[in-house]
Amino acid sequence: MKNFKIYILTKIVPFFLQLFVRFIFITSKKRFHYANIDSNETLLIAMWHGDLLMQPLNYRKFRKNGSVKVIVSEHKDGLIIKKVCEYLGVDGIAGSSSKGAIKALKNAIKEIKNGGDVAITPDGPRGPRFSVADGIVAISKKTNTRIVSLNSIPQKYWQVNSWDKFVIPKPFGTIDFYVSEPFDVNELDMDEAKELIREKMLKNAMK
Repeated sequence: MKNFKIYILTKIVPFFLQLFVRFIFITSKKRFHYANIDSNETLLIAMWHGDLLMQPLNYRKFRKNGSVKVIVSEHKDGLIIKKVCEYLGVDGIAGSSSKGAIKALKNAIKEIKNGGDVAITPDGPRGPRFSVADGIVAISKKTNTRIVSLNSIPQKYWQVNSWDKFVIPKPFGTIDFYVSEPFDVNELDMDEAKELIREKMLKNAMK
């Protein structure tokens, strides 16, 4: 029975979730606000946990032929997110600030050195909302990789009563998608870097 529940949660549920995400994207009016970024530059992609739903398709629009892996937690919810992302063309790296952090850090660095982008939710998997953990700074500094922020702002949406205030755009609305100018944190100490990342990510975020 336990194995059947795991199968439902990690195989069946993600399949229908990704269909729903595609339906929202297709039926929405989309406005793209993208910085002019060299397609050959490897990037560290920053996204808020509550704004995660539409970001795989935002990335795919931004970099049609790009290679990216997103760091997701190893618990049950993370496995669901990982599978949904895979259906939407984004692979996953297991690990988070609370579990498997060292493994995730090593795999992220390896991916970047191989020329692939890496995506991370700095406030995930448990918050607080709009906080920035050390991981994104460590990866950026160790690989000399610039950071870009991905955001989406739907005009009509549902908002889950969770710590991250998870946003689900409603179909047939308008969504503004953002990709920021790249920025680096190499010359900053940890606290300064985290504050800069937070500031950049909040610029086009739903408050």
